[in-house]
Amino acid sequence: MEELQALAESAGARVEETIIQSRPAPDAATLIGSGKLDELRRLAEFHEAGLVLFDSELTPTQLRNIERALDCKVLDRTQLILDIFARRARTREGQLQVELAQLNYLLPRLTGRGAEMSRLGGGIGTRGPGETQLETDRRRIYRRIKKLSDELESVRSGRGTQRRQRQSVPLATIALVGYTNAGKSTLFNRLTGAEVLADARMFATLDPTVRHVALPSRRKVLMSDTVGFIRSLPTTLVKAFRATLEEVTEASLLLHVVDASSPYAPHQTAHVLKVLAEIGAAQTRQILALNKMDLLAGSEEGSESLAQRILGEIRGPAAARAVPVSARTGAGIEALLAAIDEELPLDPISRVRFRIPAGDGSLIHLVHEHAKVLSSRYRGQVWEVEAEVPESIQRRLSRYSVKSAPAKKRPSQ
Repeated sequence: MEELQALAESAGARVEETIIQSRPAPDAATLIGSGKLDELRRLAEFHEAGLVLFDSELTPTQLRNIERALDCKVLDRTQLILDIFARRARTREGQLQVELAQLNYLLPRLTGRGAEMSRLGGGIGTRGPGETQLETDRRRIYRRIKKLSDELESVRSGRGTQRRQRQSVPLATIALVGYTNAGKSTLFNRLTGAEVLADARMFATLDPTVRHVALPSRRKVLMSDTVGFIRSLPTTLVKAFRATLEEVTEASLLLHVVDASSPYAPHQTAHVLKVLAEIGAAQTRQILALNKMDLLAGSEEGSESLAQRILGEIRGPAAARAVPVSARTGAGIEALLAAIDEELPLDPISRVRFRIPAGDGSLIHLVHEHAKVLSSRYRGQVWEVEAEVPESIQRRLSRYSVKSAPAKKRPSQ
């Protein structure tokens, strides 16, 4: 219920009261039963509420019956999340994805749109004007869904082309994933120097952003900030955001941001892992970034025990490495970058010696830009350097590499 309240406030609502109904099974007609519905009606009238939110997904019949009883607007959890997504979408791709999800959600609920559509019985000559309007609406939605799907497919192919172009350059991709409001955008800004909107509201960032990050080894990687996950994420959204979520499935490493200050951190982490499994990214290597550690400064629980508790309470990747950080203060960022450097499977680092012509400034710049120089000196027209170099750069400079001479055997006494 706290999460539902946070969602409502993110959408601009002011929550007056929350109610919990305990039943052995949901009521087929009203979800909460006639007695509880009457209590809810009186509370809505007392607060002069213009909107009632349900944490569960309502069927078309339940939605119609509840609206009739309360005489005010009713939304379920899925509709609320879709509304927030519609407010946050800024790019054309994001707007297309949200509209497609909304239409897919609306389509099966057209029959419950109210008494304004008068429907007659089936058979020849019995189709009334309401039935005609219903079928017209349904056909228009089908056509719009088809058009949106085609546009998103072109977006998906465009993303695939961009991804292939990025892969032609040996740059690993890191995707930030995590529960909504875990601090992904703040951490993304801290790591990349970007200015992505960082807000305490849920789903403040919707459209993905990709930026370069320089690791301690001087390797450059691409980091993408993705949409936050949430409990019971609507399946229509998961399908609509397939093109965006492919950035997660194609990533070399997942940086899983966890709100360590939340008492529900293990449950939120488990929900994120569940969504990752649904989109086919469960086997991708992960690093857990235990964020918001500054809020636990006075806690007796250390970062290592906190990481063990979170990992121990979920069925997640047991070998996942956990790094405590604070995106707000910058604490632990260097350790996180070092962990990323060690965990990245792409473009491994090795120590190599090169003899490069002193006049070839572009190659010297390449070494300084992409490698970690350990020692260097000029000998005449040659620049001799020993550096820790990514394999891709080593291949490009292979003609200038120098093999270490075998150590001479010491003469026997």
